[in-house]
Amino acid sequence: MRTPAGKECKYFYGDYHRGRDLEECRLLEATSPPQRWTPDLCFTCPVPDLLQANACEHLVLEGWISRPFPYIKRRVSIQAYCTKTSRDVAEPHIGCGECHPLPDIFTGVIGDPDSSS
Repeated sequence: MRTPAGKECKYFYGDYHRGRDLEECRLLEATSPPQRWTPDLCFTCPVPDLLQANACEHLVLEGWISRPFPYIKRRVSIQAYCTKTSRDVAEPHIGCGECHPLPDIFTGVIGDPDSSS
């Protein structure tokens, strides 16, 4: 669903049927205790860009609201975990590296030069 920032995010939910105005972030709502979401958090949230870059089915995201300094606006921070390798993911945009290996063209291995057709 499209967020107030105009990006697609599977964790954002908006119910506008018959005059309703319910909006929520299900990623932040799943934390314990649930954190108070406001629409301004969508403008600095890294999750929509991350989901566009990495659509791995084994990637699990955990989000929370942080404020680095008292005078800076609140923002969403995330931590990623791979359920296939059972480890934390350092760079969620790329992934853990086990689920989706890079194609040969990116690793430098082009093929066997002796197998010419």
